Amino acid sequence: QVHLVESGGGLVQAGGSLRLSCAASGRTISILTVGWFRQAPGKEREFVAAINWSTYHADSVMSRFTISRDSAENTVYLQLNTMTPEATALYSCAASSFIWIRAMPHSSSYNYWGQGTQITGSS
Repeated sequence: QVHLVESGGGLVQAGGSLRLSCAASGRTISILTVGWFRQAPGKEREFVAAINWSTYHADSVMSRFTISRDSAENTVYLQLNTMTPEATALYSCAASSFIWIRAMPHSSSYNYWGQGTQITGSS
């Protein structure tokens, strides 16, 4: 079993930055892919980024958000820059073993999920 805990959310002004963390514990050796998703109020969950031995970002966040990992700390980060009020959402990380690239944007591809961390953007 794998346990994921997100942190780093909060209130951010337009143009500001945040760094989210996703800390994994338990049987972390089984994890190859970690993804970040977000769900805004009244909207469906949306893929943000994923990482295995490479990184993948949704077109909507490309060049503004960056996913990275610290394998020694079993932690994956999501750096969010140039924030907009539209970034308001619950950001969740998810993990799984190997996932094909085309399956990474699909939440059903992931076995483990954290509880999420809330980001609220203000203008």
